[in-house]
Amino acid sequence: MRLVVTSDTHGLHDKVDRLPDGDVLVHAGDFMNSGYDVQDIVSFNRWLGDQPFKHRLVCGGNHDRYFENAPQLARELLTNATYLENTGITLDGVTFWGSPYTPEFLNWAFMYPRGSGERYWELIPDDLDVLITHGPPLGILDQTAPKEAHLGCAELFDVVKRKKPRVHIFGHIHGGAGTFENETTRFINAAYLNERYKPLPPAGKIHIVDISLQNLERTP
Repeated sequence: MRLVVTSDTHGLHDKVDRLPDGDVLVHAGDFMNSGYDVQDIVSFNRWLGDQPFKHRLVCGGNHDRYFENAPQLARELLTNATYLENTGITLDGVTFWGSPYTPEFLNWAFMYPRGSGERYWELIPDDLDVLITHGPPLGILDQTAPKEAHLGCAELFDVVKRKKPRVHIFGHIHGGAGTFENETTRFINAAYLNERYKPLPPAGKIHIVDISLQNLERTP
């Protein structure tokens, strides 16, 4: 199974270059801009429908306010993807679970007071293949720039360390875009826009993950 992965397009999905071929398109949140304009969802849903994937998975992010403020309507408009909000799905034997929540920062959506995220992350299933969260775990691809503060979630880090998903996809901290691997998990900060909301390094890349039930193959 080939995953094509992105995040944090902030209403600029139509500007994304042609996506690589794959089986599952994953978007890790912040597909809206301010989060109040329902046309952002309509446009994003149209774009999703134009992408030739067997499956499309989406979780929200802190900019996707409509999914918190008017969840039923928002979900009804997102017809071309499976929306994950503290929920999971199994596709061709590969398990996925997604959540939009991040530590509190200003007045955005899906936020919790820093230090209180465990109630969300304990919901992550054991023996999970692919974890999709909007925000990063503490200390992993979670800085706006080198030598800046780490902005990820400590409780998420602890649960990921314990539950060991094979792949962890996120975004949110644009300056942390990139990949990192330890002995159990491949981490991908898939933010498409950088801290100035431009598709430029360290962002601006669409990531590919080849995953099977037997092993995890790595694509350059």
